Amino acid sequence: MLPHSFRFYFRSCALIVFAAFFLYLPPALAQKESPGVTPDSIKIGSCSALSGAASFLGTQMVAGAKAYFNLVNAQGGVNGRKLALETEDDQYDPDRAAPCWETLQTAGVFAAAFFVGTPTGVKYIPLAEASHTPLVGLFTGAEALIDPVRRTIFNVRASYFDETREQVDGLWKQLGVRKIAVLYQNDAFGTTVLEGVKLALARYHSAPVALGTFERNTIAVEEGLKKVRAANPEAVIVVGPYAPVNVTLRQAHAAGWHPRFLTVSFVGTEGLLRIGPQAAEGLIITQVVPPYDRADLPTVKLYREALEKSAGYTAPSFVSLEGFVDAMVLVDALRDAGRDLTREKFISALENIHQKDIGLGPDLTLSFSPTNHQGLHSVYVTVIKAGQPIVVTDWKHL
Repeated sequence: MLPHSFRFYFRSCALIVFAAFFLYLPPALAQKESPGVTPDSIKIGSCSALSGAASFLGTQMVAGAKAYFNLVNAQGGVNGRKLALETEDDQYDPDRAAPCWETLQTAGVFAAAFFVGTPTGVKYIPLAEASHTPLVGLFTGAEALIDPVRRTIFNVRASYFDETREQVDGLWKQLGVRKIAVLYQNDAFGTTVLEGVKLALARYHSAPVALGTFERNTIAVEEGLKKVRAANPEAVIVVGPYAPVNVTLRQAHAAGWHPRFLTVSFVGTEGLLRIGPQAAEGLIITQVVPPYDRADLPTVKLYREALEKSAGYTAPSFVSLEGFVDAMVLVDALRDAGRDLTREKFISALENIHQKDIGLGPDLTLSFSPTNHQGLHSVYVTVIKAGQPIVVTDWKHL
């Protein structure tokens, strides 16, 4: 048997080796749990529509997010770390989703945010889940993002079901409209909104009187519009981004046809007004953030100030305000997760946001939980009058 002193010596050596091994592990584990995090920075990634037919939506989302990131960085960052935003372009094309995501993973982002669209968004869901990358804030209200709840996917905005319920209720109860048709983009976005319309009408034991479709990233709406018009509806819900919606309105009006037209927030209100303000006159648009002229609301005031200071200043829009709000939510969770930042702590911080006042009015509080990853449900109804979106407080005054 070894003398006691030798046994003590060997035990001490073993403890030192074990301690050294143990101390070496956390950085390796941290790399898995905290990619994109350095002592002085946090890298967030975005795949969005920065070019192509829906580029206004992607560039505006990113502009709003950058404006808030710049504000936070000017104040010292989050727990001593500056925010960096890695932006990539998926052109609102589902086939570009996987390559775009791989680029973000190669760049080593901690989390992803500020994405645009349903057809692309549903492609990112399994990629985010497989890589355990938190994905926060998408410019889409698709149910697929929030039902079922997925550990890494958090959407801030109200859903398309929230928007379409508001539209159908207003038409049915306030205006007495019974014949409602839907002209929709033939993809996951269009069918999601259509499902919302059907569910809302089912509450009145009704259904759309006609359906028409058009293809994504095109303005070929003629055939779909013809099918819808044949049913002579009183109202038509048009589901698409600004370009095909603009063409739809132009063609309908040129033919002397003027039912009530409605659309959801994804249209990109300011993008639509930029290319066709006259055609958009009277269009009802549901929004998921308050009007950006509400400077009495603390977050809207902050947004306007931050946007003016941001490089490449762009005029305010509902889309960039949504990007700004998404960035606020993301940063609040990063801050709550603490200096010892991991993805799990970040996800837990998000799930612990309950009835949080985010400076958008008393009726707009944010809540997540382990069983709910949709933060907001508020919908604002606007109508285009004289080239401007005006909030509707009473549908009978439309």
